[in-house]
Amino acid sequence: MKYVVIIGDGMADFPLEELDGRTPLMAAKKPCMDMMAREGFCGKVVTVPEGFPPGSDVACMSIFGYDPAKYYTGRAPIEAFGMGIAMDENDVAFRCNLVNLEFTSAGTVMGDYSGGHITTPEAKILIEDINKKLGNNEFVFYPGVSYRHIMLWKHGLWQMKTTPPHDITKKEIAPYIPSGDGSETIVDLMNKSQNILGGHPLNTKRIKEGKLPANSIWLWGQGKRSQFPSFFDKYQLKGATVAAVDLVKGISSMIGFDTPFVKGATGYIDTNFKGKAQKALELLQDHDIVYIHVEAPDEASHNGNTREKIQAIEHIDREIVSTMYESLNEPVKFLIVTDHATPISMKTHYGCPVPFIIFTKGKGESGGSPSGYNENAGEKEFTGEELITFFIRGQKP
Repeated sequence: MKYVVIIGDGMADFPLEELDGRTPLMAAKKPCMDMMAREGFCGKVVTVPEGFPPGSDVACMSIFGYDPAKYYTGRAPIEAFGMGIAMDENDVAFRCNLVNLEFTSAGTVMGDYSGGHITTPEAKILIEDINKKLGNNEFVFYPGVSYRHIMLWKHGLWQMKTTPPHDITKKEIAPYIPSGDGSETIVDLMNKSQNILGGHPLNTKRIKEGKLPANSIWLWGQGKRSQFPSFFDKYQLKGATVAAVDLVKGISSMIGFDTPFVKGATGYIDTNFKGKAQKALELLQDHDIVYIHVEAPDEASHNGNTREKIQAIEHIDREIVSTMYESLNEPVKFLIVTDHATPISMKTHYGCPVPFIIFTKGKGESGGSPSGYNENAGEKEFTGEELITFFIRGQKP
């Protein structure tokens, strides 16, 4: 048996008036997912345990079959691992976003959490310059993908309060500035970055091109080094992950998965959907289970773009789910799931049970959803560990 897990990041949503009371999942044309939902088994999975932030770090950890209550230490150390950054036990990793801040007479506003969707080559230049001017034996800045980067604080403090920048788009930042032990140091770095980036030639060029400048860093998601038991030891399957973002690559690497590079995988609507499916098919030749993660629906939600979110869901169905279904011979088992809800109306993550499909090609299941795959599909709730155990071993909790 081969196993395929397809994660549409942030696909779940709330009903929208502009869609006549439907969600983007309900409105999207996704014939393959709907067929699987009708003929397979549908349910809900609680990916964000009570008391945890509803981020992709916690939610994806659950979907990989690991209880966040046992293994979660913070978002940034997971991404650092995915980027190959070595951490000592006393080091603290911070997520380092390149953001756009709007400076007004009334205060400073989070203009765009992604620095105007800055490209990876542009971001690399800015982060490397930040590291030259702010980096030292205590602080090191590492370039990642697009706006997502890492700062390592050697022997740093980490039990402070920080806020994801995508939670405060178009809001005054003053109430969300890092606070608590060590926060003065972090805020000082953020302020100094504005002096470096504000007049940077690359940002001057972006402004002339009609783009937003990435004029500050934003530090958040801090934590110490994490450790996981391997997926093979836990589930006796050899695995791999196809993903664009370092967070998902980090979780995958920590549990012993291969995480190959896919040309054109960006994390946005312009990502190489078909290339991800083709890479997954290659990996299934010598792996038992392959995860495919697609960030695009989540990015569309953060931007409040309903049309783009629907388009992303349709791309996932047509270019990934359908491609995998048509290309794989029996026996193969599919899990279609979203990590968390990212409602268009909120433009941020929301912790709630989210729908999943388990479908085995060539085998009918009981417990399907006549209306197809959407937020109302299935009733029985699973935790992430329970879902993966049920998916692989067929053991219901």
